[in-house]
Amino acid sequence: MVPDTIGMSFLILLRFFIGLVALIGGAELLVRGASRLAALLGLAPLVIGLTVVAFGTGSPELAISLRAGFAGQPDLSLGNIIGSNLFNILVILGISAVLTPLTVSRQLIRLDVPILIGVSVVTLLFGLNGMIGTVEGVVLMAGIVAYTAFLFRMSRREKAGPESGISEASGAQDYEDNRGWILQVTFIVGGLILLILGANWLVDSSVVLAQALGVSELIIGLTVVAAGTSLPEVATSVIASLKGERDIAVGNAIGSSIFNILAVLGLTSVIAPDGIRVSPGALRFDLPVLIAVSLACLPIFFSGHRIDRWEGVLFMGYYTAYIVYVILDATRHDFLPFFSTVMLGFVIPLTLITIVIIAYRSR
Repeated sequence: MVPDTIGMSFLILLRFFIGLVALIGGAELLVRGASRLAALLGLAPLVIGLTVVAFGTGSPELAISLRAGFAGQPDLSLGNIIGSNLFNILVILGISAVLTPLTVSRQLIRLDVPILIGVSVVTLLFGLNGMIGTVEGVVLMAGIVAYTAFLFRMSRREKAGPESGISEASGAQDYEDNRGWILQVTFIVGGLILLILGANWLVDSSVVLAQALGVSELIIGLTVVAAGTSLPEVATSVIASLKGERDIAVGNAIGSSIFNILAVLGLTSVIAPDGIRVSPGALRFDLPVLIAVSLACLPIFFSGHRIDRWEGVLFMGYYTAYIVYVILDATRHDFLPFFSTVMLGFVIPLTLITIVIIAYRSR
């Protein structure tokens, strides 16, 4: 009996990691094909990062949430979205900034981060009745359509200017041969197939693991699945920052977070049979944390229009604290009250005061 149990556990873990690899591989193919086709259209690097690259690297979250929604696992779907956004902002920007300080575009401060804050607040308001249904989902989807159309229109308007970030001549030369187009379309289709297969394997195995460990689906979604599906964003932003493409690095993290709420949550809410149930725990803690993290981006981005290494370390430290809190709360550990007191009474207020002073001096 024991060998059978061990063998079954091994197969579940193997299925989980195969699904994760399929998700990452599919996202890589999708991003590669989509970004090269977008470059041909003459889009600016920041817009590519906010849309094509962000939407491509956010496709694992979409695949996971849709699969979970159809399977009647709303906690896993919502947890994946919230957890991925926290991971995008705190870990991806944190790691990228630690490797090399990131320059922040004025557009991000004036437009994209405020939009991220706004849609995070709207999500909390939509979920106050315990459910995000079809009507709310349609509103969110309309938001992603309007946001994408606005960015493309703005980029097209700037394309004729001398500061355009993409060379049309080089793009046209690279894609003169029709085989180049066919290859990129093949990458996109192959990536989507891998994403769908990987999502099925990852969700199924995650639910089994959650049941075996006695952990809720929301916790699994907030931690393991969220970190796993965010790995394409990690790879993209880290590589972009090392190559000096800092607009793509920052735009990818912010754009993916906007995409997760407007497109992933919106589409999942529309097609899920019973909508997306919002648990009291998510309303009380996880969604407010997401709003607070989004708000913290404004003064940090505003101070010198860059994210310095120490600020990257601060981001990563807060994500670590968040995960520790989630685990302590899930296991009802005796250390939880002390940890909460330290964070709420000392660490968070001190950080807020520091950020406000930095922003004031910068202004």
